[in-house]
Amino acid sequence: MATFILKEQFIPDHIFIYLVKGSLRIFDGNKHYVFKSGDAFFLRKNTLAKFELLEDVFEPVAFCFEESFLKEFQQKHSLILTPNYRITDALIEIKANKMIHSFMESIKPYHKGFMELREDFEDLKHEELILILLLERSELSDTLFDFSAPEKIDLRAFMNKNYKFNISAQDFAKLTGRSLSSFKRDFKHLFNVTPGRWLTKKRLQEAYFLINTKNQKPVDIYLDLGFESLSHFSVAFKKEFNLTPTQLMSETKG
Repeated sequence: MATFILKEQFIPDHIFIYLVKGSLRIFDGNKHYVFKSGDAFFLRKNTLAKFELLEDVFEPVAFCFEESFLKEFQQKHSLILTPNYRITDALIEIKANKMIHSFMESIKPYHKGFMELREDFEDLKHEELILILLLERSELSDTLFDFSAPEKIDLRAFMNKNYKFNISAQDFAKLTGRSLSSFKRDFKHLFNVTPGRWLTKKRLQEAYFLINTKNQKPVDIYLDLGFESLSHFSVAFKKEFNLTPTQLMSETKG
């Protein structure tokens, strides 16, 4: 099972993924998507996503488009860009038609792993895929070739929406259009507490609500809330509320 993809939450570069085998659920902070064998999708850079495998057998093929490569591609090809077309969704579904399927067949002799092709064919196949994507979804041009840094956005709204994502303060800073120092300064001004402490408290409050009101089991919620292990979640919960999640479940049922 390719568990490495499950840990990817901050998407630093544009990624195209085609599912050869298996099925996958993705949450981008707004929507849930389910993809199965033969499906394809595109993840925008500087976004957040959570992944969940739905089958033991899982074989994806992924193409990562780094900014340096995209800048070279833009200089090499004459492209008509869609003016002022801004895609805001983190995930863009790609219709896996005959052209996509044929492309996936064409890389089999050169494919070495999840994101690996034989080096001498790597740039060629990345270019070919971009041209196919632009034929199918021309509006992707403004996304692929937007090299500007994330704009400074409303910090309170962003954190209240994305607190369940277990990413670093540096990544939160980048996604909100700030340096790390300015993120910490703005955060302290807004919430009067450090980002780490606020995130833990916010996640634990949500956990308490889900267990006490929705009868959710700790084992079913700790990963979704951004905790790395059940034991870490239980210790933090006990420290915050002076009882364990299991004790709260018992009180709720009683």
